[in-house]
Amino acid sequence: MCGMTGFLLARSGVSTEGLRATAGSMAAAMHHRGPDDAGAWADEQAGVALGHARLAIIDLSPAGHQPMESAAGRYVIAFNGEIYNHLELRAELEQAGAAPAWRGHSDTETLLAGFERWGVEATLRRCVGMFAIALWDRAERCLTLARDRFGEKPLYYGWAGQGAGRAFVFGSELKALRAYPGFDAPVCREALAQYLRFMYVPAPRTIYREVFKLEPGCLLTVRGVPPAEAPAKPLRPGQHHEGIAVHRWWSLADAVGAGAADPVHDEQEALRLLDASLNEAVRLQSLADVPLGAFLSGGVDSSAIVALMQRQASRPVKTFTIGFDDAGFDEAPHARAVADHLGTEHHEMRVSAQMARDVIPRLPWLYDEPFADSSQVPTHLVCQAARQQVTVALSGDAGDELFGGYNRYFWGPRLWRRMAKLPYGLRQGAARALQAVAPARWDAWLSRAGVVRPGEKLHKLGRAMQGARTVDDLYANLVAEWPQAHGLVAGAGELAPFSPPWPADGLDDPAARMMYQDAMAYLPDDILCKVDRAAMGVSLETRVPFLDHRVAELAWRLPMHMKIRGNEGKWALRQILYAHVPRALIERPKAGFAIPIGPWLRGPLREWAETLLDEGRLRAEGYLEPGPIRTAWQQHLSGRYDWTPRLWSVLMFQAWLEANA
Repeated sequence: MCGMTGFLLARSGVSTEGLRATAGSMAAAMHHRGPDDAGAWADEQAGVALGHARLAIIDLSPAGHQPMESAAGRYVIAFNGEIYNHLELRAELEQAGAAPAWRGHSDTETLLAGFERWGVEATLRRCVGMFAIALWDRAERCLTLARDRFGEKPLYYGWAGQGAGRAFVFGSELKALRAYPGFDAPVCREALAQYLRFMYVPAPRTIYREVFKLEPGCLLTVRGVPPAEAPAKPLRPGQHHEGIAVHRWWSLADAVGAGAADPVHDEQEALRLLDASLNEAVRLQSLADVPLGAFLSGGVDSSAIVALMQRQASRPVKTFTIGFDDAGFDEAPHARAVADHLGTEHHEMRVSAQMARDVIPRLPWLYDEPFADSSQVPTHLVCQAARQQVTVALSGDAGDELFGGYNRYFWGPRLWRRMAKLPYGLRQGAARALQAVAPARWDAWLSRAGVVRPGEKLHKLGRAMQGARTVDDLYANLVAEWPQAHGLVAGAGELAPFSPPWPADGLDDPAARMMYQDAMAYLPDDILCKVDRAAMGVSLETRVPFLDHRVAELAWRLPMHMKIRGNEGKWALRQILYAHVPRALIERPKAGFAIPIGPWLRGPLREWAETLLDEGRLRAEGYLEPGPIRTAWQQHLSGRYDWTPRLWSVLMFQAWLEANA
C-alpha cells in the first residue's frame, strides 16, 4: 500500500533533475500513504516523471523501492496496492522460463515481469488484487494508468500548470495533483451538484474541473505527447481525446451476465463454493511481512471474515472495534461477544463524543474533496486504534452489495409492490403523511418494533415515494439526499448522472438492479473511498476479501433467494458464519456505523455550523443558493425534522472550501 503520482509534459524541455524534484514534491504530499520510503524517476527526453511514497508490506528491503524498472529496462512503474497471488504468478513465469533474476520478493517486481512476458492487460487479468498503477513504456513511449476491478485503490488524473509547465498529471490522491506547480483548477459545479445529491462525487468527475477519476476496471493510455487541454467532458470507457484513450479491462456487467448464464441452483453446492472461495480470499489477503489484524463490528460481514481468519490462524487474530458512550450508537458489546467466542486478541477503544468531534476539522485534508458519509469519523477512529498494533487490517466491506444486505434491497421492492396498487395521487398523499409526523414521535411509537431509528427511515421513505412512478424511481430517490441538487448550485444546469453499462441478462429482479448500481457507484465512490482515506491517513493498509473478484463473480451466480430470504439479507453468507458463530450473537437490526451528528448540530457543533451556513457567507462565495439550506437548518434546529445528511453534505463542502480557498 502506497501513494503513487507523476506527470507527462505537454512539451518537453525540463531537466531530469527538475522533473524528479517535482515528482518528489508531489509524492511528499502523500507521505502519510507511504512513510517508509520515497522515490522519484524521470526521463528528460520524454518529459515524464513518476513519484512514489512507500508503505512497506511485502519485501521490506530496498529491493521493493519504487519507482521500479523492469529487468529488461522497458517498463518503469509506480504502483499502489497488493497483488495477492503474485507468488503463483512468479511460479508461472519460472515454469515458462520467463522469470528474470529476481532482485527481491515484492509483488511490484512480479508485475513488471508479467508485463514483459504477457503484456499489460493479460497480466492484470491474471492478478488477484487491488491496485492503481502508472506504467511508462519506453519502447512505445506510452503511459498507462490502470485501476483494479472494483476501485479499491484511488486513481486521479487531469491537467495542471501553465505554458511550458502544462502537463497531464495523475496520482493516488488529489493532494499530489495540487502539489504540481501552477495547479489552479476551479470547482466543477456539475460535480458539486452530483455531490449534494449523492453525498460523494461520483466517478469520473472530481470536485475540480479538468481533473477526473479513472473508473474501476479501466485502463487509460497516453501515447506520445499529451494534449495541452482537457476534454470538454470526462472520458468514459470506449472514448478518446487526441492521444488519450480509456477502456475497460474488466467489466462487472460481464460478470453479472456470466453469472446469470451459469447460476448455482443447489443450495449445498452454493454454500460449499462460497465457503471455499472466501477461505481462499482470506488466506491470500492474510499474507504480509508486517503485523496484520481485522476490524470487527459484530455484524455479519466483519464477523464472517474474522471467523475465517481465526480458523486459518495459528494464534489469536488481532481484532479492533471502537465503543461510544451513547448506547444507541455503540456496537462494541456485540463485537466483544463475537471476539470472545472466536478467541481473538480483541482491542476495544472507547471513544468520547469530544474525541469524535475532534476528527471533524481533519476531514477536508483526509478526503481532498467534499465527502459527506458521516461514518467517515468512526471509521477513521477505528483505523487509528488498529494502527497502534498492526500495519494491515482486513475489513468486511462489500458484503452488503454482493449478498443483499441493505434494507432497501428487500423493503424497497416489497413496499413498492404494495404501493403500486394505489393510484399515484394516493401514494403521494401517503408520502406526505409519513413526513408529517416528527421523527422523534415515530421513534417513540415504534420503539419496540426492533428497527433502529425508525423515524429517520420513515421520513426518508416518504421523500423517496414523492414523484416515484416505478421501483427504479424509488431506488433513485432513496440514494439521493438533495433530489433537486442542480437547483441548489448556482450556475449548474440539470445533470443526469452517468449510468453504468447494463448487463444483457441477470437484472430482472429490482433488488439485483439496486445491488448492481450500488456496486458500480456507491461502493467505489463512497464505501471504498471512505475506508481508503480514513486508513491511509494513519498509514494503515486495509484489505477487502469480499472483493476478491472470484468471490464477487460467484456471488452473482447465486439466485436472489440465496441472498434475500424473508426480512433478512445475506442468507448464504449467514450460513457460512453460523458454522463458526452462534446465530444469537449476530441477529439484530442493522444499524450501520454511525455517530449522533444530528444532535451535535443542535448542540456542541451548532456554532461551527452556523458560521459555515451563514446566509451572507453563502451568497458571497457564490456556489450555493442559501434559501433551501437555511430552511433545512432552521427545521433541523426545531427538532421537528432530521435533516442531518443534507446539512452534513453542505457543511462538508463548506469546510472543504474553507480549507482549500
